[in-house]
Amino acid sequence: MPNPIALAIFDIDGVVRDVSGSYRRAIADTVEQFTQGHYRPTPKDIDQLKSEGIWNNDWKASQELIQRHSDASGHSYSSNYDDIVLYFQERYRGSGDDPSQWVGYITQEPVLMSAQYLTNLAQGGVPSAFFSGATRGSANYILRQRIGLANPILIAMADAPSKPDPTGLYLTIDQLEATVPKGLPVLYAGDTVADMATVKAAQNQFPERVWLAIGVLPPHVQTDQTDADYQARYSKTLTDAGANLVIPHIEQLTAETIQGLLKMPQG
Repeated sequence: MPNPIALAIFDIDGVVRDVSGSYRRAIADTVEQFTQGHYRPTPKDIDQLKSEGIWNNDWKASQELIQRHSDASGHSYSSNYDDIVLYFQERYRGSGDDPSQWVGYITQEPVLMSAQYLTNLAQGGVPSAFFSGATRGSANYILRQRIGLANPILIAMADAPSKPDPTGLYLTIDQLEATVPKGLPVLYAGDTVADMATVKAAQNQFPERVWLAIGVLPPHVQTDQTDADYQARYSKTLTDAGANLVIPHIEQLTAETIQGLLKMPQG
């Protein structure tokens, strides 16, 4: 690797893989199941919830949607967290912890990032890692088995508090800095308000470092045929939340693009 110029850290869901037909489908299935078929949230309903910036955990997001519908409808639906997690996981991955046995929605997720892209970044002086609210098993399934990464640096759900708490971002940086100089600019790429807020929190705690928030438009936003302005509104939501750049696809974030961002005035 040439002299590194920055560290790139990626969220996974909506950035590395398209979860519109998996995680988000599992949210909708779970809410529908626990509201006894009376409410199935639309993709926009889920986006609206996540735009609040605190619902990065999809199990808790499912529970919150169930509770809100319960409050709005006057019905008392069960929203036991352990039951929600169990049902959600059965839909998303299938039973058991062995990835070779998974048959759920996770097996159908389109991949949005290639191993060659990460190699190109590294050759351009940008080493990379992953910080995600996904479980370690789910994250490694896409990184190792689908993309083919041998030993990716990964901070997952059980390793740190939920975003927008920046602790997981710091832990990821610590692992990257075991092999590169300390203090390099950091880019974090994600598709939600919570991701942008995580970068803002890190910037507030460590203003001496350069932090860049990269917003990525998730595929379901770009393919919504019912609302011509939805993509522009989603992009504005990410920008308002602190994104320095919003892109339609993560592989548009090249080493050259990063060099250009670093030359722009910060602050």
